Amino acid sequence: MERELALEFVRITEAAALASGRLMGRGDKEAADQAAVDAMRTVFDTVHIDGTVVIGEGEMDEAPMLYIGERVGTGEEPAVDVAVDPVEGTNLVAKGLPNALAVVAIAPKDCLLHAPDMYMEKIAVGPGAKGCINLDASVSENLNAVASALDRDVQDLTAIILDRPRHKEIIAQIRAAGARVKLISDGDVSAAIATAIDGTGVDILFGIGGAPEGVIAAAALKCLGGEMQARLTPEGEDEIARVHKMGLPDANKLLQLDDLVAGDDVFFAATGITDGDMLRGVRYSGQTAETHSLVMRGMTGTIRNIYATHILERKPSFVSRTAQCRQNTRQK
Repeated sequence: MERELALEFVRITEAAALASGRLMGRGDKEAADQAAVDAMRTVFDTVHIDGTVVIGEGEMDEAPMLYIGERVGTGEEPAVDVAVDPVEGTNLVAKGLPNALAVVAIAPKDCLLHAPDMYMEKIAVGPGAKGCINLDASVSENLNAVASALDRDVQDLTAIILDRPRHKEIIAQIRAAGARVKLISDGDVSAAIATAIDGTGVDILFGIGGAPEGVIAAAALKCLGGEMQARLTPEGEDEIARVHKMGLPDANKLLQLDDLVAGDDVFFAATGITDGDMLRGVRYSGQTAETHSLVMRGMTGTIRNIYATHILERKPSFVSRTAQCRQNTRQK
């Protein structure tokens, strides 16, 4: 893929953030998500790719737009896999809470794991602790390995995890090991990315979250030089059958980063909807709005922070206003 596409992908996430951000704190997560989906889909039509949505808003009969299998882009080469989350953290937007993002990940065709909508167990770290984690090891063993790699004590580490009843035991083990815990209500894509960005104060991600979100986070971590391991946790025979259908004969396979995102030719773009640890949320001011985005490319390791000002509604020029005044005067 050409590097020029990076800015095209940012336009997609900017549009989604601008549309969804208007509904911040309004208490309607469905409306916030729909606004982002509509805006994102419209901009996709202008991007010069032959894209297929492999992670999106659901199956064809569940979502009218950005459904799994939908073709997006102008239909020109390159042929790519597309993973989208128009609003990563719909509850965060509805409640006006931090760290809501609009995100996309793009990779060459057949390079993104076609993860079904089910749960996935995850562990993730940044580049400083790459090669030190093991999803099959204990929480304490992983924390000690990461602390050693970062030349710190375990008590200096901060683990981030979704605040869910299913994580009660993991949280207890983190605290027993002496590490600090940062609980989040939603949004484990941004949480995984935070482990690989300096200044966020987060060192390791634990826990079970959505599988589609896991693949999107893996794309970002590949760009950032971090590491992630995962395992699908299907519930019942129907979900096991879906795992087999996606090409994984072993539903319990330990998935490495390269299993989630093959190769390095991957792009990741995100725009903040609400203020967060990495990105500022959308700021509206009359006819303009400001966005803060992050776009990364795995092949080069380039990370760009983009601050943009958008014209939402152009004011008529002085000449046209004067002409209108003259016309109104003549009519009188």
